[in-house]
Amino acid sequence: MKSKWVAFFLCLFFGFLGFHKFYEGKILLGVLYIFTGGLFGIGVIVDLIRLLFKPNPYYP
Repeated sequence: MKSKWVAFFLCLFFGFLGFHKFYEGKILLGVLYIFTGGLFGIGVIVDLIRLLFKPNPYYP
């Protein structure tokens, strides 16, 4: 079971490297985040907002 707060803080501090995507089990998106710098920063901001509104525990 994944914790939204672990995913949130991974996104906050390492979002541009996609660590939160690897944590959620989304390996291909994690690799994409590595090569694009978190989708040029926009993806990280969207993911932070998305993670705040997910219930805890959540299913990715």
